Amino acid sequence: MLLFSVLAAAVAPGLALLTYFYLKDRYDSEPLHMVLRVFVMGILMVLPVMIIQRGMMLWLGDNPYVESILISGGVEEFVKWFVLYHIIYNHTEFDEPYDGILYAVAVSLGFATVENVLYAFAGNASVSAMFLRALLPVSGHAMFAVIMGYYMGRAKFSDGKKKRWFLMLSLLLPFFWHALYDVIMNTMVNYWLWFIAPLMAGLWYGAMGKITRANNRSPFRFVKREEEVKL
Repeated sequence: MLLFSVLAAAVAPGLALLTYFYLKDRYDSEPLHMVLRVFVMGILMVLPVMIIQRGMMLWLGDNPYVESILISGGVEEFVKWFVLYHIIYNHTEFDEPYDGILYAVAVSLGFATVENVLYAFAGNASVSAMFLRALLPVSGHAMFAVIMGYYMGRAKFSDGKKKRWFLMLSLLLPFFWHALYDVIMNTMVNYWLWFIAPLMAGLWYGAMGKITRANNRSPFRFVKREEEVKL
């Protein structure tokens, strides 16, 4: 029974956050099967990411700064970005700016959910420990994804230099925030909470603004209003 409780606590945060962001799509909801497929892509990413990270650790050593910046934040955010850009970016369902956020969150939460399950079993974690991970690592993955998806959505509906600039930001900014998060967690053992709490609050605040701005740029915004007026 305890095992089931811990497993449920490991899986629930990712699914709850995915549902939250799915419902935030105000004007043109994405097909649920498509969102779930992208979530599964995130699950399938875990093994290749772990192999790459293991190889880099053997090559670069276990310096906490190298691990935080390159091995953890760098590899994970690059692989997520690579999957989004090459599989989702040109897909016909990616037809409004908010879709970038939703699909980025889906792939990130798929990854974070498996990471959470592995932690639960490998670390013999308690339900309370899984609750803390829901507030921090899982939530963190979602926040980095909002940044990635927001700028990928901007790139999708921009041209020329702006498109390239937004695509670059969609990779570099999540990498920066993920690396900063990991540096705090891996090096500030005794006082990490004093830095992580304001960092997460700031990321959540920024994410809410990005969600609003992405929805406001939807090409379906005025179509829906016209339909409401006709009714």
